[in-house]
Amino acid sequence: MGIHITINPVLFTLGGLEVRWYGVMMAIGVAVLITWAFQQVKRGADITYDHLMGAAMVGIPSGIVFSRLLHVIDLWSYYSQNPGKIIGGEGLTIYGAILGAALGVWIYSRINKLNFGYIADVITPGIIMGQMLGRVGCTINGCCYGTVSYNNPVAIIYDNPTSFGPLGIPSQPTTVYEIVFLGLLLGVILAFRSKFKPSGVQFFFYLGMYSLWRIGIGVLRAGLTSFIDWHVFGIHIALEQAQFIGIIAAVICFSLIIYRVRKASSAQEIVETAKAEIESKPQNV
Repeated sequence: MGIHITINPVLFTLGGLEVRWYGVMMAIGVAVLITWAFQQVKRGADITYDHLMGAAMVGIPSGIVFSRLLHVIDLWSYYSQNPGKIIGGEGLTIYGAILGAALGVWIYSRINKLNFGYIADVITPGIIMGQMLGRVGCTINGCCYGTVSYNNPVAIIYDNPTSFGPLGIPSQPTTVYEIVFLGLLLGVILAFRSKFKPSGVQFFFYLGMYSLWRIGIGVLRAGLTSFIDWHVFGIHIALEQAQFIGIIAAVICFSLIIYRVRKASSAQEIVETAKAEIESKPQNV
């Protein structure tokens, strides 16, 4: 019972370099994100092509660095025994890429005196579409596999020996679950895009919801190192690094949403009060 994946995760080999489906789908995802962003500028978004490219030139490499960093932390039990393999590109995490790219774009925005919230809102749908493509690559690659699930009719079974997933063992299709979740989240954001105000609320809503998702889906993930393993008052608390970061990110994102909405409401009240006072004063003729 389950869905067998026999696709070779290695698309082709060039010399001694393996080009895997995961990397190809990640590259396509980045291309989709950039295409989406340029389309928004073409449709009237208040950002120049130069600033958009500048943000991409900073955000993409910072995303790659953080993506690798979180992957190493995820599998620290392995890399602590093989420190020579810490530097490399064989393993990346989508969550790390998002957080790293966001940090890079924020720094770029600060330096160039741009509205980070506005830029982030413009590209949010593109980020989600890129993520979905990246998870397609994960599904083929066998990474990010779930816990053993023998009675699950949609469990994934990896049959190709070059897969990173457990061979011949049905596991929870965590990457497929995430693709579905991201599709629903994208639908909500596109349907209510005009309602996410002020600037930055749309992006922080997306990142906050995705952080909550990562906290929950971590229960079904397998092969990860516990970042926190505590016993508090007889209660066992075990969290992998994505769950721990997810908690922090969710708190920050939803706090920023509340702060921005209240700040915008207060500013609107001040404007309306001032307008009412002006209108109430007798006009000199």
